[in-house]
Order: sequence, then C-alpha cells, then structure tokens
Amino acid sequence: MKADFLKYQAQTTTHPLAMEISHANGSYIYDTNQKSYLDFVAGVSATPLGHNHPKVIQAIKEQLDKYLHVMVYGEYIQKPAVELTKLLARHLPFPLETTYLTNSGTEAIEGALKLAKRATGRSEIISAKHAYHGNTMGSMSVMGYEERKQAFRPLIPDVRFISFNIEEDLKQITTKTAGVILETIQGGAGFIEPKNDYLTKVKSRCNEVGALLILDEIQPGIGRTGKLFGFEHYNCVPDILVTGKGLGGGMPIGAFTSSKKHMDLLAENPKLGHITTFGGHPVIAASALATLTEIIESKLMPEAIEKEQLFRNLLVHPLISEIRGKGLMLALILPSEDITNQVILKCQDQGLILFWLLFEPKAVRITPPLTISKDEIAKGCSIIIDVLNSIQKN
Repeated sequence: MKADFLKYQAQTTTHPLAMEISHANGSYIYDTNQKSYLDFVAGVSATPLGHNHPKVIQAIKEQLDKYLHVMVYGEYIQKPAVELTKLLARHLPFPLETTYLTNSGTEAIEGALKLAKRATGRSEIISAKHAYHGNTMGSMSVMGYEERKQAFRPLIPDVRFISFNIEEDLKQITTKTAGVILETIQGGAGFIEPKNDYLTKVKSRCNEVGALLILDEIQPGIGRTGKLFGFEHYNCVPDILVTGKGLGGGMPIGAFTSSKKHMDLLAENPKLGHITTFGGHPVIAASALATLTEIIESKLMPEAIEKEQLFRNLLVHPLISEIRGKGLMLALILPSEDITNQVILKCQDQGLILFWLLFEPKAVRITPPLTISKDEIAKGCSIIIDVLNSIQKN
C-alpha cells in the first residue's frame, strides 16, 4: 500500500508521514498494525468533535438515505444547507447574515476576494506578511510568503502586504483598497494573536476609506478559541467572514458570509458571480449542521479555555520558550527547527500525533479535538515532556 501511495497518489512533499490508517474514533487514530495514536492535531483543526462522533455520523447516514447531489449550488432548496446557513446567521452579529457554501476554505477565500472587488468597484487587495489563506491562485496571491509563490507567478495583480500588528502600516489602506484580508489569528506564521486592539483599528481604517475587512477564520473558527469565532475575542466584526475546516466536522467545506446586500451582488451584473457545482452538498451540509449544533449547545467552547490552561500548566520545560495561541489553537515554540522535527517524529513513535506549522519552523502544532478529555491531554503532554527530556539529555 505504501508503494502504491507514493507512486499513484500525488504528494505535497518528498517526505510524507505515510501512516497507513485502519480506523479512527474519538481522540484516537489507529494504523493497520492496530497501534493507537492520540490525536493532538484533529486533521489540522478539521475535526472539532473528534473522529466518528455519533451525532455527525447519524446526520450523514440519515442524509445518505434521502439524496446526494441533485443540482448545482443555489438552484434547489435543500434543507441541510438552508438550516446550516440559518444557524450560522443566528449566531453571528449583524450584518453577517447570508452565507455562500463552498467546497473548501480556499474557494471561500476566492469568493470573498471577488465579493470585496464587486462591492467596492476597486481592485486593490491588502494582505499581511506571513499570511496563509489557501493555495489556489487567488488565495496564493494574498499569501505573504514569497518562497511558496515564486514558482507560480504571475499571480493576481494589485495585492499589497502590510505587517500584522503594526499600526503604522494601516496608512497603506486607502480609497484604492477593495478589501483587507487578515487571519484573525495568524496560523502558518506561528499562531500570532492581534495585539493592542489591532483588528479594531484595521476595521476603523477600512470604514474610513470604504474598504471591506475580510477575516479568515478557517482555523480559529467553530469554537476552537473558546468562542464560536475568534473575532469575538477582539471587538471586531468583519464585513466578510470566511470559515471552513472545522465547520464540516471532518467533511470538506468552506463558507463566506456577509450582509445580504453584499451577497446579492453575486447574483447580477454579472449574474452567476460565483458558481460551484458541489458547494452546499447535502451530505456535507448535514455533517456541518450536526457539528455546529453540538458545539453551540454543548459546553465545549468554555471547556476549550479550561483545557488551554491545562496544556499551559503541563507543558513547562526548558526547551519550550513560549506557548502561543488561544483555546485549543496552540503552538509550542522550541529552540530550533531540528528540535521541532525530532519532537514531532519521536512523539509519533510514542503514539502521539503532532504536526508542523507552515512558515514557523520552530513551532509544534497542538490543535486537538474540542472533545479531548483532560486525562487524554495529560497523557499526551506526558509524552511530549518525556521526548523533550530525552532530546535535552542528548
């Protein structure tokens, strides 16, 4: 199977982890040798209720028995998609009331960028250095990491970059700017939080010049930071909200949300302003609806803050210089890239799944399911500390 995996399935790196999966349940993934792995990554924040959550599986099975794909997005009334977008609106501040469902986070970013241009009649997009918003051509254009982009140029023009958390750079947002796109918490850069009311100041500047603020909540959204959306921590409501990953509960999804006034612009001049065949797929929407309902109605969001503190209490070690992030979106900062690699690979050998961040080589990702128990947290942290001790001795 590994030989076929490497030969027939296109790879993203020359060194995939290549664990052969048998099944997964709760906070654990099992390989074909029946070895269990405690999951501290949750599919890179994509399975907030863990693996095979019964309510998610039930919703998927019930929808499977009714119908799968029946028509391209937006033509037929399909209950799972309607109920999902309605639930999102109910738990978002005004004017975030109308949602376009897509197949992935990066497609939702594409739609948000198009909407900002359509709503303002402008072309300039401002993003942040070290930003990551996806890997399609539009999303890559607003990626703030030239090394990952240079092989694919030319990209979309009229994109400028400012430094995250640097207030002086906000002067670059002008009447030429259609939209400013930021991650609420910078992910690939190392889980960098906004400081000193930064997002509030960005929104104020956007209002001054008539630009739209797009907040990318693909990672921090859906309860991961202890609130349903990360922006709720920072006194800032975006003009366009983008989410994905965790919203699907393990199924592929993306979404962008704005005012009905703005979203209606995609229906005319020109019509079909954004179209997709499988966006809002009924099975995926059913999974997302069950996931979102459970996160809203349970105690998982306040518990995420308690669990964050438990991680911070247990992960104290001379080799850990800092723990960044909020809730269950955490990153350990270690002394070097080599130590980071050792920790991730040795922990996997010990039955604990950790992962890297895109642009910060000294960071170790910790984004477990929101459903992870405190005993499981303690178990995983013990493995990390033991591995760090072994590295320190050598």
